Amino acid sequence: MSTSGKPLRADAQRNRQALLAKAREIVETGEFFDLRFDDFARLAGVGTGTLYRHFPTREALAEAVYHEEVVALCERARRLQAAVPPLEALATFLRDVVGYLDDHHGLARTLATLMATTGSDALAEGSRALEEAVTGLVTAAVEAGVVRGDVGAGPVMVALHGISSAHDRPGWRAEADGVVTLVLDGLVQGVQPSSPNDSPAR
Repeated sequence: MSTSGKPLRADAQRNRQALLAKAREIVETGEFFDLRFDDFARLAGVGTGTLYRHFPTREALAEAVYHEEVVALCERARRLQAAVPPLEALATFLRDVVGYLDDHHGLARTLATLMATTGSDALAEGSRALEEAVTGLVTAAVEAGVVRGDVGAGPVMVALHGISSAHDRPGWRAEADGVVTLVLDGLVQGVQPSSPNDSPAR
C-alpha cells in the first residue's frame, strides 16, 4: 500500500519492496543512520525520485521497516493462538520475541535511536499492535483457566519493553530468557484449580 492508502501499481510495489528489503539489510548492519539518505535508492537499484515518492524521509523508511516487522510478529501470534493450547501459544510467542530481538540487534538499535530523536507515532502504533496481540494470547489463556485472571497484558508488555531496551547488556540472551520464564511462572502461580463441579456434565 502507498502512504495515501491507494493500491500501488505492480512496478511501484516492486520498487517499494526493493527499498524496504535494502533498508532492512542496512538496518541489520547498524549503518542505517550512517549512509546518506539518497544512497538507499542507489543500493536498491531505483531512482532517487522513486525513493522520495515512497519514503520522503529517512524516518519514514525506518518506520515502514518497523511496520512490516510488527505485522509479521502479530501474524505469528495469531497463528500460534489458532494452532496450539493457550499457555503454549503465549510462552512460544514470548520466547519467539526474544529470539527475534536476538536475531535483529540492528533493528533494535535503529528503533531506539529513532524513538530518542523523533518520538515516532509509528513506533507507538506498533507497540499498541503488539500489545493487542499479547492481549489476545493472555486473554485466551485466562479463559482456559491456565493463567491468573488478575494479571493482564500490561505487565507482560512492560517486561518485553525492558528486555528490548537492555539488548546491549553482556549475557542479554540468557537474562532475557530468564525474564520470560519469570513472567510465565508469575502468570501461572496462583491459578485456581478447577472445581469438580466445573467439569462438563457427562
